[in-house]
Amino acid sequence: MPIPDDVTGDEIDKDVRQELQSLPKGLAEEVSRNLVMVARLIDEDPEGAYAYSRIALRLASRVAAVREAAGFAAYANQKFSEALAEFRAARRMTGSVELWPVMADCERGLGRPEKALEMAGAPEVQKLDKASQVEMRLVAAGARRDMDQLDAAIVTLQSPELASNSVQPWSARLRYAYADALLAAGREDEAREWFAKAVESDKDGSTDASDRLAEMDGVEFVDAFAEDEDDEDGERAQVTVSEEAGTRVPADDDDDDADDDADDVELADVATDDVDDDIDGGDLQDDEDDDLDDEDGDDSTGDAPVRPQS
Repeated sequence: MPIPDDVTGDEIDKDVRQELQSLPKGLAEEVSRNLVMVARLIDEDPEGAYAYSRIALRLASRVAAVREAAGFAAYANQKFSEALAEFRAARRMTGSVELWPVMADCERGLGRPEKALEMAGAPEVQKLDKASQVEMRLVAAGARRDMDQLDAAIVTLQSPELASNSVQPWSARLRYAYADALLAAGREDEAREWFAKAVESDKDGSTDASDRLAEMDGVEFVDAFAEDEDDEDGERAQVTVSEEAGTRVPADDDDDDADDDADDVELADVATDDVDDDIDGGDLQDDEDDDLDDEDGDDSTGDAPVRPQS
């Protein structure tokens, strides 16, 4: 796949660059450029990101950062079985637990919320940093909702991080998830309060909390572009009907012509009125014997899970 000339590969994280030093220089550069494209496209064009990740994986499948990138690209395309296999491989290579929450979320995506909950209670969670622990809490709450345990999901989200007034990177998503669970449980007043709190902490628009809040308040948004298109359609319809009536209505009517031909203008007015009337009416199984290069299928079931922070 083509890669823009402005992508040099130097854009990747220094830790990833260090991992790639085990490769020949030319190969390392090619892999790094593909990884840059994965990061660049994964939000706006997940299918494109997936394609680049497969190229990087083919070139350097023994590099943990490549397996991790391939996992996130598959995850973004809801290929949860494949993503889980890549995350497992990366974890075996590094021994890190940082992928634990997203691995549990893959279990949810595969229709195994019970496995996700089992992972949420595993010792590995205690080794996670604060942000990843919050992520794990979000996954666990999602698993509870998958099992129609709304009250349990609400309790799962209740935590010091939720109660804190300070704004952290995870605050918006945590408050949003709590508000959404409250709304699903029929607790609308509380839900509105927490959607408002989510809006306050969502500085980069990572959630649609403002839209959800407006919806609860009965606010309707009007698409100005759609209105302009409707106006143009109405003008075209006016000309068409007028032509059928035997008179073409010009876009800019000359006053003198209108005075000279009063009968035609009167006919056009009648046709226009007719047009106006028409318009008005109308989860993880940690098998250490798995081969690093094994790839699973991409079966996915259930609701799309909460996406982890990168």
